[in-house]
Amino acid sequence: MKFMSTRGGETNVSSSRAIINGIAKDGGLYVPETIPKIFENIKSNSKLSYENLAFKIIREFFTDFSEVELKGAINEAYKNKFTVKEENGFLELYHGPTSAFKDAALLFLPQIMKIAKKKCKLQEDIVILTATSGDTGKAALEGFSDIDGFKVVVYYPKNGVSLIQERQMSTQKGKNVKVIGIRGNFDNAQSGVKEIFSDILFREKLKKKGYILSSANSINIGRLVPQIVYYFYGYFDLVNKQKIKMGEEINVVVPTGNFGNILASYYAKEMGLPIAKFICASNENKVLTDFFNDGIYDKRRDLILTESPSMDILISSNLERLLYEAYNRNGNEINKLMNSLKDDGVYKINSEYKEFMKNFYADYADIKEVYKAIKKLYEEENYLMDTHTAVAYVALNKYINKTKDKKQYLIASTASPYKFPRSICNALGLNVENKDDFKVLEALNEFSKVPIPNNLKNLEKQEILHYEVWNKEEMKDALSAFLR
Repeated sequence: MKFMSTRGGETNVSSSRAIINGIAKDGGLYVPETIPKIFENIKSNSKLSYENLAFKIIREFFTDFSEVELKGAINEAYKNKFTVKEENGFLELYHGPTSAFKDAALLFLPQIMKIAKKKCKLQEDIVILTATSGDTGKAALEGFSDIDGFKVVVYYPKNGVSLIQERQMSTQKGKNVKVIGIRGNFDNAQSGVKEIFSDILFREKLKKKGYILSSANSINIGRLVPQIVYYFYGYFDLVNKQKIKMGEEINVVVPTGNFGNILASYYAKEMGLPIAKFICASNENKVLTDFFNDGIYDKRRDLILTESPSMDILISSNLERLLYEAYNRNGNEINKLMNSLKDDGVYKINSEYKEFMKNFYADYADIKEVYKAIKKLYEEENYLMDTHTAVAYVALNKYINKTKDKKQYLIASTASPYKFPRSICNALGLNVENKDDFKVLEALNEFSKVPIPNNLKNLEKQEILHYEVWNKEEMKDALSAFLR
């Protein structure tokens, strides 16, 4: 298997090189030459462990790694560290060291990247640059902390994440990690990282100092591929629990910001997994809802800071990979669209390509709908979900009401409710107005009796190690200061 850029500038790239590069030289994203069809070959193994299923799927993409290397990386990533649970149609993806679905990919990425670094015979330290809207940052820091030959720099919007998310990052230990708040929003952070990647002179200067850049965002194919696994795992779990028959189609519901998680489910379908509909759920920043309904992607709007902050995004980077498929893998056309987005803030696709998107349904939820859904589900089924999962739940119910389609569904439940305890308490009607977020966390535990994840217990007592805040225009300067 080889990889190519969505913008046509690179082809025939090995998986190890694509993982190390993170982003293509032309600014595009790496995609596999083909999507392997494997569902028919593995459906008889529906009771495989998560690790063994991951091996069967990941090896189809990352073919320049040996069986021993892949299995070693997978076991090191997941064994006794990460589990997936299906509960009443909710695919709980947050049972890992940072209590968010990003663990699925960011436990694996450092392990495979260590091996890729050797394969590519790189002597320089690899600097992982990451922009985060809340969860990716901590997962990247956790995964790469104190791994020789790597440094990690995480940029986050200073006022755009929850206190719990911020404290998870600011207390991160490790001699090779750096956390930087920026005065701006996530799109500013993400654009700043992309600008650093595209600055050839700056990268050459860093290389002379012994550093090369890579990414841990979902723009890195090494992060995207592992996310395919849990859709297969969730589907097989539904079969094993006799909720569906093998081969029966399901609908997948994903709370969506940067479009990576739902793109992974699209790749799963292309690999043969029986998915009928992709329900793309947005919060009030509904740029994707508008795109799928109108065929116009328009980022020319104010970013709204919501109570589902990991979705507060106006530039959904991974949509570029879906457009590449819609445009019959025509890199020139994707270049035009991305240039239009960069220069004018908008692009439009014609009806021919809208037809390609017919398997996607998009809707959004506002905070009132989110609160109502959290409270209703808890009172009726004693099930506690976070604000991002609630966005997906609301969008699913809107879809069912409009279409009467009652297929079995999988909702990607992306974070522990304890990462957003104030929002959950407000939704449940608990009075926590005069309590700090850590007391709120305890109040939620006392009320719900749902255990607090170990990684969030006593978080407020941990020493804050990262204080820096820079202007959004100074991201390159902040990086230079860390690497001097």
